[in-house]
Amino acid sequence: MDGAADGLAPVLRPVRAGNGFEEALEQILQIVRLGLVAQGERLPAERELADRLRISRVTLREVLKVLQDEGLVESRRGRYGGTFVRARDAHPGEAELRRRTDRIDVEDTLRFREVLETGAAGLCAAHGLSDADGARLRGCLAATRDAPLADYRRCDTLLHLALAELSGSPSLAAQYAAVRARVNDLLDCIPLLVRNLEHSQAQHDALVEAVLEGDADGAREVAREHCGGTAALLRGFLTRPAG
Repeated sequence: MDGAADGLAPVLRPVRAGNGFEEALEQILQIVRLGLVAQGERLPAERELADRLRISRVTLREVLKVLQDEGLVESRRGRYGGTFVRARDAHPGEAELRRRTDRIDVEDTLRFREVLETGAAGLCAAHGLSDADGARLRGCLAATRDAPLADYRRCDTLLHLALAELSGSPSLAAQYAAVRARVNDLLDCIPLLVRNLEHSQAQHDALVEAVLEGDADGAREVAREHCGGTAALLRGFLTRPAG
């Protein structure tokens, strides 16, 4: 399994027999919304996706057709063909902004994210990480430092997903992937602010350091502050005046 496939581990999992189509659609939507496959990049091959989801190629093609109809992916033929994630509008208009915020309970999403992130950070620190897992976390952190502005949120997402997965709770990781997809829909509606990203990066450094040092209380506190900063920005930009 290559590095790209490993990055999908928190999301891709076998679906239940009764809801194969719906659960497969949900998971691939999460991959797109989380930016686990960057815009313009190719999704894993149909055979790999079908095997990991444990669905038929026919069902998978039905799922991909829905995503294509929604303008989220496109199919390309030829030797270097496949299914590619389409670029999203970097500056959604008022109608799109209203559509996204109307279908998401912003306060519930932000509070649930905080619970999951602080819990994951505390678990990682309390239980300790193997050398390989620690190296993976450091690698994700380094990627956020080196990321160009346009790719920062994707790398940020991968860092937090890694923490959720390394917590040792598949249920927590799955729930975090779902809530992070909703958070990313909201983050796409606000601008990237360099000052905020500098502060966020400092918190990332402190969070990873606390986890690797086994400081569970410190890791939870940094995670709580980090989530609080993001929540404040989102409330400031997205809260519409009454009336």
